[in-house]
Parts: sequence; C-alpha cells; structure tokens
Amino acid sequence: MPDNAGTAAEVAPEKTPATRDRATIIAISIVAFALANVLHEGAGHGGACLLSGGHAKVLSSVHFDCDRASRFISAGGTLVNFIVGFLCWIALRAVSPARGRLRYFLWLSMTVNLLQGAGYFLFSGLGNIGDWAEVIHDLEPAWLWRIGLVALGVVSYALLVWLALRELRSFLGENEVRRGGAKDLTIVPYITGGVLYTVAGMFNPVGMVLVAISAAAASFGGTSGMAWMTQYLGGKLAPKIAGRPVALERSAGWIAAAVIAIAIFVGVLGRGVRFS
Repeated sequence: MPDNAGTAAEVAPEKTPATRDRATIIAISIVAFALANVLHEGAGHGGACLLSGGHAKVLSSVHFDCDRASRFISAGGTLVNFIVGFLCWIALRAVSPARGRLRYFLWLSMTVNLLQGAGYFLFSGLGNIGDWAEVIHDLEPAWLWRIGLVALGVVSYALLVWLALRELRSFLGENEVRRGGAKDLTIVPYITGGVLYTVAGMFNPVGMVLVAISAAAASFGGTSGMAWMTQYLGGKLAPKIAGRPVALERSAGWIAAAVIAIAIFVGVLGRGVRFS
C-alpha cells in the first residue's frame, strides 16, 4: 500500500495539534472498506467455493454466486474477515509509529474486518437472513441457534469494539483522548464506507434488495461501532495514555489508490463479474 513514510511531521508533539488531512483519511477509508468487501465476497465465499470443488458464477460488491451451496461456503466470507482483521492487528503492533498513514490503514482494516465479521452473527440471528442464517439453516431447534448467534454477535462485537478503541489510543495524544478528539478517525471512515458500499450496491445485477440486506447492512450496520466508540475514550474501557498524536498529512499516493479502488469497486464489481 502507498505510504509516504519517514517525514518529520508524521508524529506531532503533544502540545501541537496533529495535522490530519480529511482527503487522505477518506482515501484510506475507501481502500480499507473496498478491500474488506472483496476479501469477504471473493477470497471468503469464492475461496470456499473453489475449495469445495465448486465453480464461481458471479462476483459483485454485494454477493458471490457459486454453482453449489454449503455451510462452509456461506461461512467463508466472515471467516476470512476475522483472519485478515487479526493479521492487521498483529501488523499494526509491529509497524513503526513513524509510519502514520500505513498504521492508520492497518487499524482501519482491522476494525472494519472484525466488526463486519461480528456484526454478521447479530444480523443473521435477529433477521434470519444473510450468510449465517444459511449456516444454521435446518439446524434444530432453530430458535436456539438464532439466540446463540445473537449472543455470540453481542459479546464478540463488544469485545472487538473494545480492542479497536484501545488500539486507536496510539494515534492520539493524552489531551485528545480526554476530549474525544478521535471522531475524525472513526466517523469520517464510517460514513465514507457506508456511502461507498451503498453506491456500488445500487449497480448490482440482482436487485435493489441487496442494497439493504448486504451493502447498507455490512457498512452502516456492521461497522456502526465506529460511530459511537469514541464516547468511551478516557474511561475505564480505554483509559488515557501518555503519547503524541499521530499526524496524517496529505498523501497523493493514497488518494490515487482510492480513485483506482472506486473505479474497480463501483465501476466493475458494482455491476458484477460473470465467470460462466
């Protein structure tokens, strides 16, 4: 991924407000959300389809069609999201603090993948639709399996919001944590990702129903924790830490990557790619 590392302004002194370029935050958000979606549909469902001996029929920004069905294929998208999310968490802790933009991309990718994965349990348990509704289809008693999904979703989502919030503190100075100064790092990508998924979903080949149950649900619903998590900064869940706020200065590389991501995600995957 593009990252203009090594500049003296990547880490700002505590007494100086961190420079965060809104366009760059939006660009990183577009790349992170688009990748999370492609990993879910393509690597997750698509990979499980191939491993099961099936053949891909259609890949779009909101769905993947295989010529066969199985619980493994239905679960594949969420499983890949969890694997990638935790790999990003490991990478985040290994990358130098000086590489602010790359670290923010890793934090955002971690958060999006993990929250969308956990959110799917809750979504399918409550609505009886989506990937995990297919995973538990025909398992009895149905009501108990659905309650189990809801419980798993609530507990895992809360734990993963806590993890994301604690890792977010490394981007903030002590004063920023106290005044909740991370909203530009959470709400901006939340809105950006929701708009990206919804716009791409409007071009899907199946119908507008997938905009609601897949595109909007995965973005505005699945990552909704990003819209409210900062209210817990500085409290018991995410106590203040002594640090320096990380600057995210404008990056032409990330903006160019976002333009390419939009062209592929909306222009190509929005309409879907047919394989047979």
